[in-house]
Amino acid sequence: MGLLSGLFRSSEILGIAEETLEFVLESSEATHPNEYMGFLRGTEASRLGLDRDGLVITDVLVIPGTSQNSVSATVKTNSIPNDTKALGSVHSHPNGVLRPSQADLGTFTRGSVHVIIGAPYGRHDWQAFDSDGKPTTLHVIDVEVPDEDDFFHFTQEDIDEELKWN
Repeated sequence: MGLLSGLFRSSEILGIAEETLEFVLESSEATHPNEYMGFLRGTEASRLGLDRDGLVITDVLVIPGTSQNSVSATVKTNSIPNDTKALGSVHSHPNGVLRPSQADLGTFTRGSVHVIIGAPYGRHDWQAFDSDGKPTTLHVIDVEVPDEDDFFHFTQEDIDEELKWN
C-alpha cells in the first residue's frame, strides 16, 4: 500500500461535504447549457474531525480534455490517472432530468456512488445513484474541507503512522 492508499482503509461512504456539493452545483450551473463532469474523491472522516470510520466526499477531479455539450460529457479514459481513488462520478443534466441515461449507466462502473445534478442547479436539484443506477441516499455533511496543501502535506509522524498499517 502506498502512502495515500492508507487514507482509504474504509470503503463506507458517509456522505458528501456541504462545500463539495455547493462546488458541483455552482460548477454545473457555470457550464450550462453544457454538461459538467468530474470524479468524486474522499477523505477519511477522522481527518475531518468526525468520530466515525469511513469516507466523506470532499474533492472533485475534473479531467483535462473532457468534451462537453448539452447532452453529454465525455472523458478520455486514457487521461484518468491510474492512482485516482475515485469513489464515483458527478455530472450534470442541463435538461433537469434526475435519472441516469443508458449512456450514464455505462460510466457508473468506476466507484460506488454517482451524482446527477439537474438544472436549475438549486440546493435540492441532485440525486445520488449506486453503480447499478438505483437511487441511493447520500448525506450532506457539514465539515471543513482541508486545503489541498494540507491534504497532501505529510510529516514524519504521518509517515511513521502509515508504515504501522502496512
